[in-house]
Amino acid sequence: MSLEVKLQVFDGPLDLLMHLIDKDKIDIFDIPIVSITEQYMDYIKKMQRNDMEVTSEFLVMAATLMDIKCKMLLPKEINEDGEEEDPRAELVEKLLEYKMYKFMAAELRDRQVDAGMQLYRKKNVPAEVLDHEEPIDYEELFGDMNLAKLNKIFQQLLKRQEDKLDPIRSKFGDIEKEEIDMDAKTLYIRAYIREHNVFSFRQLLEKQNSKLEIIVTFLVVLEEMKLGEIEIDQREIFGDIMITSRKAS
Repeated sequence: MSLEVKLQVFDGPLDLLMHLIDKDKIDIFDIPIVSITEQYMDYIKKMQRNDMEVTSEFLVMAATLMDIKCKMLLPKEINEDGEEEDPRAELVEKLLEYKMYKFMAAELRDRQVDAGMQLYRKKNVPAEVLDHEEPIDYEELFGDMNLAKLNKIFQQLLKRQEDKLDPIRSKFGDIEKEEIDMDAKTLYIRAYIREHNVFSFRQLLEKQNSKLEIIVTFLVVLEEMKLGEIEIDQREIFGDIMITSRKAS
């Protein structure tokens, strides 16, 4: 009389490995690859003896375990950072991902079961209740409200808006951007250079009417110096800057 042995059915090679790790209470980050490989191969042999179909996934995992086992016997390789590489690292990463997905699947399954146990009562409101509308008594709604009281409320709202205004900034006028014609200013300075030939830069700036005109004048003088139309001379630090027309020299 032969003894019939029933093997536990696993979803795949990772499921089998997780079973072996949990059964022996092994640290997943420090898997004894020799022991796990032997147990895995024993299960594969039992599958074959019991005429069960051995899928390619189980055989591939068996080859992977044998490859890791061989690498564990060799000197450890050093990566670019100078650290030793663990041949088990990729397998551990796959096991952790599988464990996370398995946990999430169990959680979703439990939620589906819980949702199936909830029942909802259908809406059953009589049509006459849905169509009913409360009558509106406008006299009761407005009460003693009249145009005078409404105007008073309106004035109070306006007063609140006025209080929000800054009493100082609200008196400022409109700020307008000062426009300077660059071409006209350039023609003016060139004419000034031709007329005076040699003059003080301070004298030229004092003839300007605004800060923006001073800035534009400074830029035009720099451009004229770049074009070689004028020469700049300053005899001492912080001294007056003299401008000389090169056409006059």
